[in-house]
Amino acid sequence: MLNHSLLETIKTTLQKSKVEKLAAIASEDTFSVKDLIDLSFYHDEQIGFRAAWILENVFAKHQQRFLPYALYFLEKFPQQSNLSALRHYVKILAFMTRKNASMEIKKILAGYDTDHLVEVVFAWLIDEKIPVAVKSHCLNILANLNTRHNWIKEELLQTMDFLVDKESIGFFAKVKQIRKQLSVRG
Repeated sequence: MLNHSLLETIKTTLQKSKVEKLAAIASEDTFSVKDLIDLSFYHDEQIGFRAAWILENVFAKHQQRFLPYALYFLEKFPQQSNLSALRHYVKILAFMTRKNASMEIKKILAGYDTDHLVEVVFAWLIDEKIPVAVKSHCLNILANLNTRHNWIKEELLQTMDFLVDKESIGFFAKVKQIRKQLSVRG
């Protein structure tokens, strides 16, 4: 069910400070992380983007509030098609899959079958319609999940070779960073 007070709050343009305030008050009393996830799929893409932006801030600054909905987030992740919201989704997953993620997040991911996430992220990586900022986080996610799926490394290296001339100079810099990360992991 849609949280209408949250919807009204994010119908207008948000500044970073307002996003941070909204992230700080996300709780069962006001609105839940589930409400933010649900609103990130709203038919008005600006509202979806704002909800995803707040969601990213909840994850980054108030992770304890995100944790009860982490599995819900992972289930909804592949369905995100709003490119503006997707940027925040892939950034959250990149943080979730990092080596230095919290123990709670690591436990959640350890018990989760990430195969479908990997397939979806690879598909986004090679999709010409996906913005480079999203692809950059996709590279991080795949490199981070390489420790769970040993086949990713070779596939990712080949994909990066294919994409490096088609994308921006910023993407090229990210590819260098990911190559280094993959070589450290063996």
